[in-house]
Amino acid sequence: MSEPILSIRGLTIALPKGADRAYAVEEVSYDVERGEIMCVVGESGSGKSMAANALMGLLPKGVRPTAGEVIFDGQDLLTLTEKQHRKLRGLHIGMIFQEPMTALNPLMRVGAQIAEVFEAHGKYNGKEREVRALALLEEVGIPQPDKAIRAYPFQLSGGQRQRVMIAMALALEPKLLIADEPTTALDVTTQAQILELIRDLQKRRGMSVMFITHDFGVVAEVANRVCVMRYGQIVELGTASEVLENPQHEYTRALIEAIPSNIIPEARGGERPAPLLEVNGLNKVFRSKGGLFKAAREVRALDDVSFTLAPGETVGIVGESGSGKSTLGRCVVRLERPDSGTLSLAGTDFTTLTGEELRRQRWRVQMIFQDPYASLNPRTRVGYAIAQGPMANGVSREQAMKQAGELLDLVGLGAVAVDRFPHEFSGGQRQRIGIARALALNPELIVADEAVSALDVSIQAQILELLEDLKQKLSLSLLFITHDLRVAAQICDRIIVMQHGRIVEQGTAQNVFLSPKEAYTRELLEAIPGRAHELESA
Repeated sequence: MSEPILSIRGLTIALPKGADRAYAVEEVSYDVERGEIMCVVGESGSGKSMAANALMGLLPKGVRPTAGEVIFDGQDLLTLTEKQHRKLRGLHIGMIFQEPMTALNPLMRVGAQIAEVFEAHGKYNGKEREVRALALLEEVGIPQPDKAIRAYPFQLSGGQRQRVMIAMALALEPKLLIADEPTTALDVTTQAQILELIRDLQKRRGMSVMFITHDFGVVAEVANRVCVMRYGQIVELGTASEVLENPQHEYTRALIEAIPSNIIPEARGGERPAPLLEVNGLNKVFRSKGGLFKAAREVRALDDVSFTLAPGETVGIVGESGSGKSTLGRCVVRLERPDSGTLSLAGTDFTTLTGEELRRQRWRVQMIFQDPYASLNPRTRVGYAIAQGPMANGVSREQAMKQAGELLDLVGLGAVAVDRFPHEFSGGQRQRIGIARALALNPELIVADEAVSALDVSIQAQILELLEDLKQKLSLSLLFITHDLRVAAQICDRIIVMQHGRIVEQGTAQNVFLSPKEAYTRELLEAIPGRAHELESA
């Protein structure tokens, strides 16, 4: 066997004083062979991205390697200066970042950003850069690349922005591609397309790929070999088939078991009670006036949507980005007002409520947002953030703060968390805070909008279990919005599938998941990472 393209030996990376542990990465050793896809797997904080950042010279301030070596093509990358790292980045090692919207410049057109990669390394003249940028957009499957090259990042979908990031990473034909969680929080169909694209490009270009992920479903789709990390150390290393079919370490087994399975919970028996929520003929159209450089647009986000939700029931709303599922959720909590149709909660028509009357009724429907860090004020202690709702509805500060501590206990964080700030918590813990805040007004209905989509699979499983537990304890009704049918099937009594603003299929979780009637529903199921491997194993 030839020498590996990347060899990491005894790498140790120290964290600043006051961190939750001494080392981000401790005595880590593994290779990336030429022409293979090596998956580095672990939860947030496992150190899986730190080794990649070290070899790219992108470690955060105050974080530094203290031991080991990272050999790429015979050169120890830890000894390079910043100038040498800049020359290496893009030319020999390309990187796809997790969130393209933050990695791309919002004020530059897509073509200019790709051309900038060539310019930074003194490659080609202006016209050639544009021609090559267009060819890259075609290669990564961007629709209408001649238009996309002139677009700004915000004018593209999430999947298209990720394809632009891949084009930039591949621009100078690097020998090694680092993909750092490139599919996290994408729709399952878009995720499947990105995974297929990376596999195809890897084969066509003969490059090596270090693929960083928390999801063993993704591992089953792309990996040749797997490195599992926990708390900065490697706990398991082997071929994909060895690790998936016969995991040796309990942590590896826990990550695999945390992936939502094809086993669907038993359906609830008995007749359905009278509906708590009735949605009839809901329509919502978004219009933009257009301007000098863009035409007016009209998007039908909701098209004659009708369904019911019974007390104590969980209904899943499933679909890709642009399907209308989040708009539906925002209409239910009245963050958006539908253009027509009715939305009744226990006999009260929420579509007609306005002003003070709407404010008095808002406690009845609360929302858990996808990103609790963005929805929490970073300068407000979490106890007060939870207490604000009750205080606005006439509860005394003392009583509201006491209740906030009780709710933090209920969601598993403990009352001591009331005096801490959001940044002091992990992503999963922040989502628990979001759940506690949603419960603070004792609502009749909770809308969970992609509440677990960006979480590690093990944390995702914990949040789903918590929601189910709270549902039973508090007799909650839940509208659960997600892009993943398999996640919906684990917690929902019924599932509604949406496409282009319309309901295309609905039924019990068992029927929709195991016997889908519509081609679109089958596409969503087939796109779930690792599903083929799971069915083969079963």
